Amino acid sequence: MALRPVQVNIKALDASAVGRFWAEALGWSAYSPGVTTYVGPVGGPVWPDPVAVCVDVVPVPEPKTTTKNRVHLDLATTSAAHQTELVARLQALGATPAYVGQGEVPWTVLADPEGNEFCVLEPREIYRDTGPIARVVVDCADPRAMARFWGEAMDWTLHEVTDDHAVLRSAKGVGPYLEFRRTPGVKTVPDRVHIDLLPYPGDDKAAEVARLRALGATGLDLGQGDVPWTCLADPEGHEFCVLAPS
Repeated sequence: MALRPVQVNIKALDASAVGRFWAEALGWSAYSPGVTTYVGPVGGPVWPDPVAVCVDVVPVPEPKTTTKNRVHLDLATTSAAHQTELVARLQALGATPAYVGQGEVPWTVLADPEGNEFCVLEPREIYRDTGPIARVVVDCADPRAMARFWGEAMDWTLHEVTDDHAVLRSAKGVGPYLEFRRTPGVKTVPDRVHIDLLPYPGDDKAAEVARLRALGATGLDLGQGDVPWTCLADPEGHEFCVLAPS
């Protein structure tokens, strides 16, 4: 048994507007099948997407705090000209420059219209086949511990692990990477951005949740009430959800 990451969940005051921003940013389409805005590759809503890790924007009443998100997206580019063009286009869509202590770096740090930080990377050969999202980055205290937990939780392959970072990607070699990066500081507010996991067809969701708890996940009450998904936190407190197969 194993789970797969299927979407990045972003909380927003105006889910429709933030969803439209991310659709334009990624070159995808925004769909609103219910209260959330789902952002995925053009061609109609396919969930879960067989290749991409998509974006689901969920409306909430609370605005983002000034605290930097512990989960963010890095966008891929194919050339220096593409990076410059993409940054300009994103700013025209409502993104703003963001400072998170990055100093002089070759990538550009921006924030979406509600302040969620993300990066536009300089061209890197490793991300040429990922699609628009190069990687999902998670700040953590212990990348090796995160590699152990998430490597067991998911069916993705561990590509690299050091004291400073751990990198995983789908065993099929498609879509973005997932990187856990050692970052100073401690969690002080609920995550504004998190990862949603999904069991494979035929697998038992309750059994998967029990397996995650045995690996060190803990239950989480976010006021979600009676819903078909299960909210958990990993050993460092990063919230995530195990969704129910549709």
